[in-house]
Order: sequence, then structure tokens, then C-alpha cells
Amino acid sequence: MSLQFIVDGLLTGSMIGLGAIGVTLTYSILRFSNFAHGDFMAWGTYATLAVVGAIGAMFGKVAPIGSLSFGWPLIVALVVGMAFTGLLALLLDLVLFSRLRRQGQAIIVVMASFGASMALRSLLEFTFTSRPTYFSRAIQIAMPVGLGIRITPDQIALLLLTALLVTGVHLLITRTQTGRAMQALSQNAALARVVGIDVAKVVRVTWIIGGGLACVAGVMIGILIQIRPFMGFDMLLPMFAAAILGGIGSVPGAVIGGLIIGLAEAGAVQLIGAEWRAAVSFIILMAVLFVRPIGLFGVRER
Repeated sequence: MSLQFIVDGLLTGSMIGLGAIGVTLTYSILRFSNFAHGDFMAWGTYATLAVVGAIGAMFGKVAPIGSLSFGWPLIVALVVGMAFTGLLALLLDLVLFSRLRRQGQAIIVVMASFGASMALRSLLEFTFTSRPTYFSRAIQIAMPVGLGIRITPDQIALLLLTALLVTGVHLLITRTQTGRAMQALSQNAALARVVGIDVAKVVRVTWIIGGGLACVAGVMIGILIQIRPFMGFDMLLPMFAAAILGGIGSVPGAVIGGLIIGLAEAGAVQLIGAEWRAAVSFIILMAVLFVRPIGLFGVRER
């Protein structure tokens, strides 16, 4: 039996895990499930694509880096796309979520995020149409690495990028003053305010991190698969499943949860059939939650 599904699962899990970091931080700090998070992923990807197009118009065709399918324009565009998505998340919070949070009813904010999700997705479809597009149509030759596994240079680069970003976010949250403030606010919001933590700053950082990582996850999908307005919506349920499975508030948990979901889905496609893909991952989710309701790395609120 080919073990190719392991690479496919790791890649899918990386995309899910990066998106799930934003979901888990938003829920643990702001106390609501943000259904618009998937659309941040799509908007960030289209913003990145637009910047790549603008750079191409100014500098002409740019050769790819080594054996990768993309060159420096995509790297520059990704940084711009991450900034744009972080600002989009901040703007949506300023205009909508922050006003509704003051009312103290989480269900209102959740429903507002659902409405915002539909509005963002429709606007994206209206602007760019529903036709799929691509960063590059170049075909890469997958390199055999043994045990029936083949992997492309793009896939290797994106796995390394995921590891780098996850490590960076984990260090930010565990080793910096802002990160410790985020942890304090997620564990006990009332006490965090009493001791003088700048809640507004923590909220801003949360949105920027979540939006930026959502953009990276979307660009990964765009590089490996395709770009379309519904790409983020399709990832929404796996991202929430990964966040819950890993434990709300845990960045490593969200990533590990994403990898488990990704490997389970890829394994289901290989062993059972594509129609069971989502079912298998949620069966694993339910099994873990029955045994440990707070997730694999969750911490009970104090």
C-alpha cells in the first residue's frame, strides 16, 4: 500500500492547522465562534494574487526560485496579503464585532459573523467571479522519497513555512509580554482587566495574527490546488474541528488537531473512499471529546 496519503494529509493538516490558530485564539480571547474566518482566508489569497499581478505588470515575467513554481513576487505579495487580511479583520471588528460584544450576548456576535461571512464571500465572488484561478499553471515533477511517497518542491517549501510560522506564533505567545497577556485574558478575562492588561491591544494582536495566518493557509491552497471564492468556506468545518480537538486556546493543539484531521481525511480517501472523508475526521473528533471534553491540550478556565 502506498503511503502517499501521509504527505497529502500533512499538507491538508498544515492548511487546516494554520487557519485553526485564528479560530482558537478568537474563541478563547473574544469568546465567540467567528464564521467569517474562512472568508479571511479567501480574501487574503485574492489580495495576494492581485499583488502578484501588479508586480507582474510592473516587472514583467519573473523566473521562479530554483525548482519552485513561484518567484520573489509571490513572497512579497504574501507579506502584503497577510497585512491586508490582518487589517480586514481589524476593520470588521471595529465596524461590527466590537459594537456587538458590548451587549454581552455571544450568540448575537456569532450570528453577525455568519452574516459577515456571506457578505464577504458574495462580494469576493462579485468582484473576481466564481471561476477558479491559479498562482501558476506550471506542472511540477514530484520527487520519490521512498515507501511509495512522492513530494514536490512546492510541498516541501510550504511544510517548512508552516513549521516556521507555528514556531514563531508559539514563541510569541509563550515568551513575550503580549503573549502572556493573551493567555491571561483567555483564562480569566475579568481578572486580566483588574490587573491592568491592555485588552484593546490584545484584541488587535489576536485579529492580526488570525488574519495573517488565514492568508498564509489560503495561499497554500492556492499554490497546491486552486483559488476560488468558496475556498475558505470549505475549510471552515475542518478548522473548527481542529481547534476543538486540539483544545481551545492552545496554538500547538490547533496545529496538531489540524494534522490529525488532515491525516484522517487523507487516510479515509485512500482506504474507504472520498465520500467518507469528512465523516472519519469528525468521528475521531467526537471520540476524543467524549474522553477529554476540553480537547487534547485544552486548559480548564480558572
